[in-house]
Amino acid sequence: MIEENVDVLVIGAGPSGCVSASYLKNNNVNAKIVEKAQFPRYVIGESLLPRCMDHFEEVGLLDCLIERNYEKKSGARFLSKDIVCNFDFSKKHGEGWDWTWQVPRDDFDNTLAIETQKKGVVIDFESEVIDVSFNGSNSKITVKDKDGNLKIINAKFIIDSSGYGRVLPRLLDLDIPSKLPDHSSIFTQVKDVNRPEGTEGTLITFDVIDTDTWLWMIPFSNGNTSIGFVSKTGFINSYKGTPTERLSKMMKLSDYYYERFKDVDYLFEPIVIENFSKSVKQLYGDGYALTGNSSEFLDPVFSSGVTFATESGLLAAKLACKQLQGKSVDWEKEYTGYIAEGVAVFSSYVNEWYTGNLQKLFFARPENPEIKKQICAVLAGYVWDKTNPFVTKHDRIIKTVAHVIDMEQEAK
Repeated sequence: MIEENVDVLVIGAGPSGCVSASYLKNNNVNAKIVEKAQFPRYVIGESLLPRCMDHFEEVGLLDCLIERNYEKKSGARFLSKDIVCNFDFSKKHGEGWDWTWQVPRDDFDNTLAIETQKKGVVIDFESEVIDVSFNGSNSKITVKDKDGNLKIINAKFIIDSSGYGRVLPRLLDLDIPSKLPDHSSIFTQVKDVNRPEGTEGTLITFDVIDTDTWLWMIPFSNGNTSIGFVSKTGFINSYKGTPTERLSKMMKLSDYYYERFKDVDYLFEPIVIENFSKSVKQLYGDGYALTGNSSEFLDPVFSSGVTFATESGLLAAKLACKQLQGKSVDWEKEYTGYIAEGVAVFSSYVNEWYTGNLQKLFFARPENPEIKKQICAVLAGYVWDKTNPFVTKHDRIIKTVAHVIDMEQEAK
C-alpha cells in the first residue's frame, strides 16, 4: 500500500481547509488537503461576514476572490411586516472590515482551492478518509480514492475542516446534541429574472414571517439568487409533496417576495436539512483539531458559518505550526477557550432570536443608534471585541433591553 508523510493533513478543501493549508504553506509547513468531493461543488452557506475578510487577507487568499467580482455585501436587511431594519456594516461599533460578499459557494470554494494549489499545497480530490489511528505526533490516516484504491498518510497533526461531512466527529464518536432548538431549512437557487434594478436588487434580506419562521434572499452577481426558509422542523415538515412543491407553497408566506419568485423555475430541486444545529464533545485531541462546521454549527440566521470556519481554521493552523516547532500549546485555553467565547456570543443571539427578544430590538421604533451600532458589530462577526457590551454581556443584555422595550410599550 502506498504511504505518504506530511506534517499536517487537512481534511476538506472548503474555506476553513484552504485558510489552514495556506497559512501552513506560507510558514513552510508540509501540508496536504484530502477532499471527498470534486470541485466545483454546491454547498450552502453563501453569505459571508466582514470578519472573515481578515482571514483571507492574512493568508494571501483575498486578491483571487476580489477578481471574481462577487456581489458586495455592505450590511443586512431584516423585514417584519411593514417594518424594515437595515444594518450597515460601515456604521458598526469598533474597527474592522465594513463589507464582504454574497457568494455562489461552488465558484467561491473552487477559487480558494485553485489559489491554495498555486501556493504549492497538494489537494487530493475525490478522496475519502475512512479510518484514523492516533499515536501522538504520528497519526495514520487511511484514504480511499474514487477508484477504491487505499493509501496511508502519516501525519504529525490533523486539522478536520470537513464541514458538514464531520469526518473526525463521526470516526471518533464526538457528536453530541446541540443545545439550540431544533430547526430545519429548505432552499434552492433561482435565475432572478424579476430582480429590481439598483440597490434593492443586491440586498441580502431576511423576511421574518413569525418568531420561528423566516425566509432568506441572497442575490449573487451572476444573476442567480439563493432563497430558503428556516423554521421549526415540524413546521417545515407540515408542507407535503416534492421539495419543489413544498418550497413553492411556503413562498406564499412572504408578502414581500412571493410575486418576485412565484413563476421562476428553481435551478435545482430544493434541499431539505433537518435539525441542522450540531455540537461536539471536544474541539481538539492528541494530534488533531476540529474547525468550522465539523465542530459546531449554530444556525444560518446570522450567516456565521463561514466566519467561524475561517476563524477556527486559521487559529488551528497557527497553533499546529507552533506545536510542530516544539513550542508549548495550551489547546484548551488557546483554542477551545477562544472559539468557545465566539460560539457563546452567537449562541446567545440565536437563542434570543427565537425567543423573540432580539427581534424586539431589531424592530422597535424609534431605533436606538448606539445599540444598533453594537449589535451591528456582532452581525459583522466581531464577536471577540471586548469593548462591545453586546459581546461582553451577551448572555443577559438582549433580554434586559427587550424587557425595557416591553415596559416602554406598556407605558404608552
